[in-house]
Amino acid sequence: MKIRVMTIDDYDQVYELWTGIHGFGIRTLDDSREGVEKFLKRNPTTSVVAEDDGKIIGAILCGHDGRRGCMYHVCVAEPYRQHGIGHKMALTAMEALKAEGINKVSLIAFRSNLVGNKFWKKVGWTFREDLNYYDFPLNENNITEFIP
Repeated sequence: MKIRVMTIDDYDQVYELWTGIHGFGIRTLDDSREGVEKFLKRNPTTSVVAEDDGKIIGAILCGHDGRRGCMYHVCVAEPYRQHGIGHKMALTAMEALKAEGINKVSLIAFRSNLVGNKFWKKVGWTFREDLNYYDFPLNENNITEFIP
């Protein structure tokens, strides 16, 4: 198993990974090939995939705005969980952020994502109870669809 920088050539396998995870939320525009390509062009070194014999088994979209990093769509295929892959990917993405001078990283996990929330707390991330998260859609065609 190896962890490496994600490229747009990984998109089909990453999308297949996303759509194989129960409860995963995919946005119609942001998570399209074009949306991911735009993200990777802006953040060419910080998104990562985990690969096992040429098959992508984990992925993190990670980028920054020059001040703070953010991780999106952190996932590991179910048969590969509990082996430290998610943790290794997160550490790799964080090292890439540090190399670009970023000092803090955040992520959003759905409350219903019990596995993910347990994982982030276990590896030392701080659950913030002192703030509220807001978003505002700038394009109502960018709809989140959840994988059953």
